[in-house]
Amino acid sequence: MSKILIVEDEPAMRLGLKDNLEFESYQVELAIDGAEGLKKATASQYDLIILDVMMPKMSGFDVCKAMRKAGVLTPIIFLTAKSEEIDKVLGLELGADDYLTKPFSLRELIARVKAILRRSQGSSDKNLKGEVSIGNLTVDFGQFVARTHEGEVRMSHKEFEILQYLMEHTNEVVSRYDLLNKVWGYESQPTTRTVDNFILRLRQRIEENPNEPRHILTVHGVGYKLLRA
Repeated sequence: MSKILIVEDEPAMRLGLKDNLEFESYQVELAIDGAEGLKKATASQYDLIILDVMMPKMSGFDVCKAMRKAGVLTPIIFLTAKSEEIDKVLGLELGADDYLTKPFSLRELIARVKAILRRSQGSSDKNLKGEVSIGNLTVDFGQFVARTHEGEVRMSHKEFEILQYLMEHTNEVVSRYDLLNKVWGYESQPTTRTVDNFILRLRQRIEENPNEPRHILTVHGVGYKLLRA
């Protein structure tokens, strides 16, 4: 049974989400604000966190940033009343996996919850087993652990997924829309600029000179190609 943490300050929304997710046979825990949410997220293991953005004490963005800094890679879905593209991009770039704008349908939320859990729980069944190296980076996709010669590297769950997809298609051209579809996996997608920003972060970890990449190459007008030399 998957375990989900809901961090939401609106009582009606919080209890409504809990009831519907429990109806779908998920185990659910609650936090009433960002501070409590961060405390629970760093003290216990969850399969997914549903995180409101606008909350007292700590915003969802601050909670997400603190979680990722602490090495918590649990997938996150943001909930927000904001619909501005800049907020959506910021949330995804902080390490969230999805973003829903209120009001949203429960059917859509449940579909996204199932999609994220399916992808994250199925990661151990991928073809890449054990440790693999590319450039300066050595990665264990099964354990979600990455390191360079300088030590362990903190990477978000989404960075692992993007790199894994690229490595599974080594020497092939992968379009930005392939990444949006396969990694995010739903119709309401982040912008291609978000993909480019994730690629930039991966290059900073992998390449000797990120400005002159030798491993993750840009195919102009299309997407990217990963080379392993």
